[in-house]
Amino acid sequence: MTERNPAAVANPVHWHTMPASDVAHWLQTGDAGLDADEVRTRLARYGYNRLAPTKRRGALMRLLLQFHNVLLYVMLGAAAVTALLGHWVDSGVLLAAVIVNAIIGFIQEGKAEAALDAIRAMLSPHAMVIRAGSRREIDAAELVPGDVVVLASGDRVPADLRLVAVKDLRLEEATLTGESLPADKGTAAVALDAPLGDRSCMAYSGTVVVYGQATGIVVATGDETELGRINDLLSSVGHQATPLLRKIDEFGRVLAIAILCAAALTFVIGTLWRGHSPAEMFMMVVALAASAIPEGLPAILTVTLALGVQRMARRNAIIRHLPAVETLGSVTVICSDKTGTLTRNEMTVQRVVTAHHAIDVGGIGYAPVGDFSIDGRLIDVGRHPALSQAILGGVLCNDAQLREEDGRWRVEGDPTEGALLVLGDKAGLSRHAADERLPRLDSIPFESEHRLMATHHRDRDGASWIYVKGAPERILELCDRQLQHDGEHPLEADYWRRMATDTAAQGLRLLAIASRQASTAGGRLGFSDLQSGYTLLALVGIIDPPRAEAVDAVAECHHAGIRVKMITGDHVETARAIGAQLAIGVGRPAITGAEVSIMDDAELRRVAMEVDVFARASPEHKLRLVRALQDDGQVVAMTGDGVNDAPALKCADVGVAMGMKGTEAAKEAADMVLADDNFATIATAVREGRAVYDNLKKFILFMLPTNGGEALVVIAAILFELALPLTAAQVLWINMVTSSTLGLALAFEPAEPGIMGRRPRPPDAPLLSGFFVWRVTMVSLLMMTGALGLFLWELELGNDLETARTMAVNAVVAAEMFYLLNSRHTFAPVTTRDGLLGNRVALAAIASCIPLQLAFTHLPAMQTLFGSSDLTTLEWGKVVAAGMMVFVVAELEKLVIRRSGLAARLASG
Repeated sequence: MTERNPAAVANPVHWHTMPASDVAHWLQTGDAGLDADEVRTRLARYGYNRLAPTKRRGALMRLLLQFHNVLLYVMLGAAAVTALLGHWVDSGVLLAAVIVNAIIGFIQEGKAEAALDAIRAMLSPHAMVIRAGSRREIDAAELVPGDVVVLASGDRVPADLRLVAVKDLRLEEATLTGESLPADKGTAAVALDAPLGDRSCMAYSGTVVVYGQATGIVVATGDETELGRINDLLSSVGHQATPLLRKIDEFGRVLAIAILCAAALTFVIGTLWRGHSPAEMFMMVVALAASAIPEGLPAILTVTLALGVQRMARRNAIIRHLPAVETLGSVTVICSDKTGTLTRNEMTVQRVVTAHHAIDVGGIGYAPVGDFSIDGRLIDVGRHPALSQAILGGVLCNDAQLREEDGRWRVEGDPTEGALLVLGDKAGLSRHAADERLPRLDSIPFESEHRLMATHHRDRDGASWIYVKGAPERILELCDRQLQHDGEHPLEADYWRRMATDTAAQGLRLLAIASRQASTAGGRLGFSDLQSGYTLLALVGIIDPPRAEAVDAVAECHHAGIRVKMITGDHVETARAIGAQLAIGVGRPAITGAEVSIMDDAELRRVAMEVDVFARASPEHKLRLVRALQDDGQVVAMTGDGVNDAPALKCADVGVAMGMKGTEAAKEAADMVLADDNFATIATAVREGRAVYDNLKKFILFMLPTNGGEALVVIAAILFELALPLTAAQVLWINMVTSSTLGLALAFEPAEPGIMGRRPRPPDAPLLSGFFVWRVTMVSLLMMTGALGLFLWELELGNDLETARTMAVNAVVAAEMFYLLNSRHTFAPVTTRDGLLGNRVALAAIASCIPLQLAFTHLPAMQTLFGSSDLTTLEWGKVVAAGMMVFVVAELEKLVIRRSGLAARLASG
């Protein structure tokens, strides 16, 4: 027998277009399945039914990559040369600073990405197959194209199958398609361009059999399955650098180039113009580089983000990747999945249409709480016979169960049937009470071929009743009468068709319920009893409703200048209706995945910004949409809970997965997991992200003047042929110990008022605005003036070099302590009780720095290590005065800005 490679004979996406007999012919198989020799041949050719493992970086490589930073390269080079010159203390301090930063980065990077492992876990561990004419259970990994697989209720589909025999089969495909309801399956081929959710003759790997039985031929295994294609998409998506990390990286490169240029120029001037020895000048240049590099920035950045993680965790937002904290604050577009994210993933009856009445049903989800109303007026269900009978029929013609567990209501079985049980409980009719009133005698389960379900009951008076529910057009065929308030009347078919169209236009799924008082023809309920003579009771409109809190959250996002887009695998009418209830895409068109497929990248970029509702979207469509928005300069957050969302979650700037109903694949691909599955938590996380970014900018605005002041002190000493006021080791003490300790306090600043009233900051906005450059320059000059002034004053008084340097170091640290208070508010004054005492962490940081400086100045071991010297009380008073000068001038500058009316414009810029 000649083997055909399925991938070569027909592209796997085309199996749904072929009749079942043709599929069997192409794959050289039949009802008896494959024999053992053929299985071995195909297993050798196609491999095991597993997804290819991903390559992971080892721990050593991850550690080494922490040193891949241009600023750290500069510090390592300086450490190497100082070691060659014999300055071991300076070399040791420089190396310690580098190693500390690398270790912090290594720890925070966390565990390697595990999304692919989660997808592999979805593959069925076992499969029931027919081989050589007999059934046997095998390891699902041993399946090959052409195997005949038998499916039963509760099974996870082990590979992609072309169904050849079906009995009442329904599959839960939400994780692949986003479809709220189980999909009905058959054997008839479908159109070539049918979306994944409409391929009724296919059963895809990883989906679950909710009801019924089937037999199918394996057409794809491992990486060739739909899960495999998502796996490939996930593998192709690289890690995205966050806006802050991109800016920090760019800032670091520019700063490193500037430092190297300044150091080289200073070295040349010192050796050629001033005549200093190269060794002496190199130590001065090392001091200059050490002073200009903000060594504490990576560590403080990490700690600030980690504090944001803790605050978000208390609000049910679990951050998996640290930089996502800040990225949330810069999000301009949120692309949200519909099912289970914006909606509850709990089917709910919202409308019941009886003869001459349309009844609205209150309440959402599976909790049996809600009222009934007509045109806004509450009604008593018992006074409306058609409504009462329709509810009774929906509860009786039903195989689902409604249970309450730990305060949460849960449906076992079909979600649509669960919605009918909830409807009954809202009307005061429980499943138990209905069954006692009319015990079931027989039933015909739902079949996609007949599109209805029927049950046979007998009441307490011995009367026989048959209830049916199903597709409205199918039930209408059985009915010739309708139940009204005063009894049965001839059926008004046009009225029911008009009401069905009107209800469907609102995005509701439709079911019709009918009854007939009659005995069965042959003693058992059969299709001969489902021909005619039924009375139509009602049409029922069902929808997966929006979360109430999601409505408010979407409105808050819009107020914050964030666009919310809904990308779902569900039908376009349903998506449009849900979007309207959430104020997403109102007045704008909704487009489908099929339309996205025929667009080129340029057109998709345009459409992605104009359209807010995308329906029938596949994983590739979601991924393309996220990339199109990113290409347009947007910072994109993508929410979702299914396997089909994983590639887009990983590609987005911030991937957000649902913690309760989300798949493991989605959680592992995401940067953030919502522990409460609440879309509203995203708005809270955005608020926290904006506060984190504000605090990071405050920290940078606090730290850079310290570096600037130190660098100016060293440059002035070189240009004017002075003794070096600060050694490299003393500079690193200031930068790594005191500056970092003080700056950390700014991470605890609360969010500014009106933070969610701002527009998102532009993704290309510079890290430091023109005003910030001015502020850094001004404070740097003030710090230089204080430190260099005291240094020269001490030398003028005849004190030794060590004492003068100790004065300079303490002057810089004192200026930092006072400037920390200035930095709490960029423009507002801090000369108030709240400004001075409102951040207890800032006060604690200042209090902790005082003993550190006392130890630096007076402990013998520190004097030996850093070359410091004891200070008198008068000298300490001079140090405090230098710090006070910075505080007073900074507050006067704020006052001038406020009075000139520039504060608001500078804050927005």
